[in-house]
Amino acid sequence: MRRLIAALCLAAAPLAATGEEVTTFTLDNGMDVVVIEDHRAPVVVHMVWYRSGSADEPPGSSGVAHFLEHLLFKATDTMESGELSEVVAANGGSDNAFTSYDYTAYFQRVAADRLELMMRMEADRMNNLRLTEEDIVTERNVILEERNQRTENNAGALAREQLRAAQYLNHRYGLPIIGWKHEMESLDMQDALSFYDLYYSPNNAILVVAGDVEPQEVLTLAETYYGVIPPEEHLPERFRPEEPPQTAERRLTYVDPRVSQPYLTRSYLAPERDAGAQEDAAALVYLSELLGGSPFTSALGVALQFDSQTAVYSGAGYDAMSLDDTTFNVTVVPAEGVTLSEAEAAMDQVIADFLANPIDLDQMERIRTQLRASEIYALDDVEGIARRYGAALTQGLTIEDVQAWPGILQAVSAEDVKAVAEKVLQRRQSVTGWIVPSEEEAL
Repeated sequence: MRRLIAALCLAAAPLAATGEEVTTFTLDNGMDVVVIEDHRAPVVVHMVWYRSGSADEPPGSSGVAHFLEHLLFKATDTMESGELSEVVAANGGSDNAFTSYDYTAYFQRVAADRLELMMRMEADRMNNLRLTEEDIVTERNVILEERNQRTENNAGALAREQLRAAQYLNHRYGLPIIGWKHEMESLDMQDALSFYDLYYSPNNAILVVAGDVEPQEVLTLAETYYGVIPPEEHLPERFRPEEPPQTAERRLTYVDPRVSQPYLTRSYLAPERDAGAQEDAAALVYLSELLGGSPFTSALGVALQFDSQTAVYSGAGYDAMSLDDTTFNVTVVPAEGVTLSEAEAAMDQVIADFLANPIDLDQMERIRTQLRASEIYALDDVEGIARRYGAALTQGLTIEDVQAWPGILQAVSAEDVKAVAEKVLQRRQSVTGWIVPSEEEAL
């Protein structure tokens, strides 16, 4: 009974579940400032996002964005190597950084009265990084070891690299964020400083501060510490090579004896969330759940894992957050005695049936309620809210787009899902991969 009451309460909850008090500013040097008030706890999340990620790297220097992320924890004019993280920890906080295709971000989570200290240190490393050749050698070895652990020692990760390279023939999304190993090995001081000098500039950055703060107080501190940094006059327009229209299906077989269970995966080029045009992306969120969400209710799960027992796993996935075209993915792990050819034929039949038949409206309402619940629960995560805005703004969206997204999700109809499925689920714009331990498994 309590579950039913909870579900009814969620169904009655307001659709505009963003709930955040958001104030924005732009400093004279072009730096954007976003303040998200949340006064429930005396905590603040301080983040600086740069509109530069691995897809913005110059040719031949793959991995330099992630390399520079590591190097930013080295010395500056006023701090010793590692001092920033030590100061954050000494003040009871936590810090880290991350690199994606479209952005690099640095953050600290501390008591609200330590915000000024965080700004002072972060602004310092935006403009005053001081590297040595020893730093370069040390961190280059660190990122190479990171690649060894996460990619070279993981057959699935190596297969995903090849699949992504096949999906994106011209766009930088086809290169791994961490970089190709042979290019990482040659990254040097000049590569790092050239990227730093060009992109680590206030007019290429977004400051996001979320928590127990007042907007005017944040603005005053931002002007004091970030506002004095000169803008980069030669910051280039954010240009990306476009992916040519895909007119033929692509296939590959990845063989690695470390593969414990053969499986197949397929990716389709798909639209991302665009400023003022997020409806297709919202429909694709529903499609991923309807086609390959829960094994107990999704089309692939019910047909392949239960009805025919063709597969031991099936799923679909879609990430709407991307500056340029993203992908919609499906994966099937065949059951014992089922060949990959048979599993793929069964998968294709499920997709064909999905496109041919009407969508269960009860399923639509179930997903709608789940999405509404997740949006409401997310309001309790201050860092998650800050990340939501930072990622969106570095990937071409606006504050208004972020706040409109929950309502757009709630407005998706079965007809919207069917229309976007017909547009995206076309074999001619897909890449299908078989991942097997031996050539014999691919026959």
